[in-house]
Amino acid sequence: MPDTAKTNQRLKILYLYKILTEQTDEQHQITMPEIIDALEQYGISAGRKALYEDIEALRAYGVDIVSGRGASSGYAVVGREFELPELKLLADAVCSARFLTERKAQKLVSKLSKLCSVHEASQLRRQVCITGRSKEQNERIYITVDAIQRAIDEHKQISFRYYRYDLNKRKVYRDSLRVCTPVALLWSEERYYLAANYPKYPDKLTNFRVDRMERTEVLDLPAESPKEPFDPKTYQNATFSMFSGKTSQVKLRLDNALINAVIDRFGKDIAVMPDGDTHFLVTIPVKAEQPLPFFGWLFQFGAQAEIVSPAGLRAQYHQTLTEVLQLHQDA
Repeated sequence: MPDTAKTNQRLKILYLYKILTEQTDEQHQITMPEIIDALEQYGISAGRKALYEDIEALRAYGVDIVSGRGASSGYAVVGREFELPELKLLADAVCSARFLTERKAQKLVSKLSKLCSVHEASQLRRQVCITGRSKEQNERIYITVDAIQRAIDEHKQISFRYYRYDLNKRKVYRDSLRVCTPVALLWSEERYYLAANYPKYPDKLTNFRVDRMERTEVLDLPAESPKEPFDPKTYQNATFSMFSGKTSQVKLRLDNALINAVIDRFGKDIAVMPDGDTHFLVTIPVKAEQPLPFFGWLFQFGAQAEIVSPAGLRAQYHQTLTEVLQLHQDA
């Protein structure tokens, strides 16, 4: 027997596993004659008896292979690491992630499709049809995310260049290389953010948009110790539009109809106190040094939401509303 033929025969059980996982699922079986034909496409000849033994060996290994009864019955792999609904969920998450380019999203979904049969893969490809989504053009963002996570795991600092866009949609880089200690990666408003200890603002964490970071490198510098304990959930709940700043406790009076909106934003652990029959009081943490994002969240509720305290923030909200009203008054 030629060496190539011998090698192919040694690979027979691997190709059998490939055929079963690619071409079968709970709704689709493959018959023994079809298996033999498929193996011949790889240059492998096999008899029924040997294939029966190989299938039993795969079962002993842990592959969930079922077989039907009757002359036309076949075999199918029905138990997999990921079920089809789980793969659909992952495909949706990939396709709706703004930090991935369309090309990268398609590539990742293609890889996900290899975890199911060819018959089910078409359902994953249909999940790609997410319309009206603008994709970020930073193709290397996933490499940046990996570098940040590696620095966090290894307790190191990172360096990177940070930029913004001008009116001509050109990148404008900040004046110097940023060096900081990454504390956590956060997901907010369909984007990745880095919360970091940044020397320019030593008394608070600074947030950077990861899609605006380039040439990120892990440095051989030990991470700086955090200024205070960091709880991602508490930090993110207090942050609107991911602006940095110190946290203030803000007391709100809200219409009862807004309880779901409050739970959606701050979680079920937030303390709620009834205030009469139609309203409730809640105290929430807010990074209010740059209050406009918080005001924007609050304004969507109109007259159903009121800032009770602190008085300074209440006055700022009043002033902002007054300025907006004056701007839109008819001449």
